[in-house]
Amino acid sequence: MAGPVLHSVHIHPLKAARALDREAVLVEPWGLAGDRRWMLVDPDGKLITQREEPRLALLEAAPRPDGSLVLSAPGAGPLEVAVPEPVGTVPVRVFKTKVEAVLAAESAHAWCGAYLGRPARLVHLDDPAVRRPVDPAYAQPGETVSFADGYPLLVTTTASLAALNSLVARGDLPEEGPVPMSRFRPNLVIEGTEPWAEDGWWRIRVGEVRFRVPKPCARCVVTTTDQLTARRGKEPLRSLARHRRSPGNGALFGSNLIPESPGTVRVGDPLTVLERAAPPVFA
Repeated sequence: MAGPVLHSVHIHPLKAARALDREAVLVEPWGLAGDRRWMLVDPDGKLITQREEPRLALLEAAPRPDGSLVLSAPGAGPLEVAVPEPVGTVPVRVFKTKVEAVLAAESAHAWCGAYLGRPARLVHLDDPAVRRPVDPAYAQPGETVSFADGYPLLVTTTASLAALNSLVARGDLPEEGPVPMSRFRPNLVIEGTEPWAEDGWWRIRVGEVRFRVPKPCARCVVTTTDQLTARRGKEPLRSLARHRRSPGNGALFGSNLIPESPGTVRVGDPLTVLERAAPPVFA
């Protein structure tokens, strides 16, 4: 029987906006090439995500080879946004972390603000090699991250999604399942494992690229948002909270990754578990 393989690869050029599928992507030290290098912030520099603006799920930011974006969304005509010149930066916040970023053109701020119905600014991470370190409790010196929530990549498995959907089907709101993998906004999706196998990974290799698995991923209300309609329910977060809640860590699904070697990941690449760790304890 064949072993686990990379089932799909996804990038999110604009943090919190629609995911894009890829067959192969370069792995950079701070994440997949083109992943979460752009972000929306409010006038105070605080990030705007699907947590408070579920309609971001319907906004597509299509990258061009030069790094520019073409923004499109329901009811809004397309807008091309050039990569801003790094002539100066402004402070923004990704949760509790301050980051220096470069403002996009005023036309981009106006387009995004009109779509959301609130003031918004679009910013670009000009130099991910130096701007934002990974949490030092889990990082090696010099490791950095893009505008992702906390770690360069996120990995999930199809077997764990199937197991979670079985829990949803037996829960209080079976009509809200099954939920698709897009709710979890992963970068790498692995098939061919046992359910929850990722709980016990410490180091893995996908194709030619090695990764460290610093910690499982705590999930939030974004998982309850339909990525095709922006409508919000209660699952799968309700089932995760009942069956996958780890004291001090929250409701868990998937695992964070930090690259340890360069290379390109491709759909179909084999997964090799290099080192294992004790799985989390669930309440």
